[in-house]
Amino acid sequence: AMSKSAVKISSDLLANPLCEQEPGFLEMVTAFDTAMKRMDSFNQEKVNRGLAEEGGETRVFSSVFPSLNMAVKRREQTLQDYKRLQSKVEKYEEKERTGPVLAKLHQ
Repeated sequence: AMSKSAVKISSDLLANPLCEQEPGFLEMVTAFDTAMKRMDSFNQEKVNRGLAEEGGETRVFSSVFPSLNMAVKRREQTLQDYKRLQSKVEKYEEKERTGPVLAKLHQ
């Protein structure tokens, strides 16, 4: 986000009318803009490479530690169960509040 902000600042500086009046200022701002764009592309490359490596590390850990893979599967199953039960609760909350509905909602 910081490099994106720096690119935006450098672009705004290039759009400044002072750049048209002062060639020296235009040269400095152009160099700054080029540097910020290079820095942004470098940072994006690092982030993309890091995300790719992160996925590989998880696969390595799951082969070394099988319990990690089982924990991830249990978490996904629990999350699915939670979503299913949450939709049931929402359905009962929308219904008229009678004795059986309240009992099922409490349950």
